[in-house]
Amino acid sequence: MQYDLSVTTSALLQGLHESGNEAAWRALDDRYRPILVATGRRFGLNEADAMEVAQETMLRVLEGCRNERYDRSKGKLRTWILTIARHRMIDLHRRRGVRREADGVSAIMEQPDAAMLDTCWQSEERAAVLRQAMERLDSSSKAAPSTIEAFRLHVLQGMPAQAVADQLNMSLNDVYLAKSRTTKRLKALVDEVDLHWNESA
Repeated sequence: MQYDLSVTTSALLQGLHESGNEAAWRALDDRYRPILVATGRRFGLNEADAMEVAQETMLRVLEGCRNERYDRSKGKLRTWILTIARHRMIDLHRRRGVRREADGVSAIMEQPDAAMLDTCWQSEERAAVLRQAMERLDSSSKAAPSTIEAFRLHVLQGMPAQAVADQLNMSLNDVYLAKSRTTKRLKALVDEVDLHWNESA
């Protein structure tokens, strides 16, 4: 069984309880591991440490889901994942501290603040939702490719409308129409993806 990235988080969590359903795990991992890595990087971890924290966190999420340690009635999935990630970061800091002390260096290190982690996660999740919405826009839009490109250049990359018109050989009015129509469609896709990601999670 394969899962589209737009499938609800609830469906993925349910899939983890089905024997041999590795597709649900891969889909959940594909959804959250990049956010964990990016959150760790924003919090000051280097790439290797951020990937290590993400790996350990997702393995514990899998184990916890399959052993029914995650109780939706007690909070959102994001909160639970971040709690696990925060403890993994604290463990990482502790291990680094022991090594620093052994090297004669002060072991005082900042421990991850839960509220700050949540803020970083939300920012990275919004970016991930937008990326997926853009992918769906690219693959499903009936608009001309130039319309999508005009939107991308003008709205997402901040290029002046006249410069976009000149580059794509469009009228200025067409650029503004592309912005208006595509913004409306993209917003609907973002809302749809966000609902699927956060439904009962």
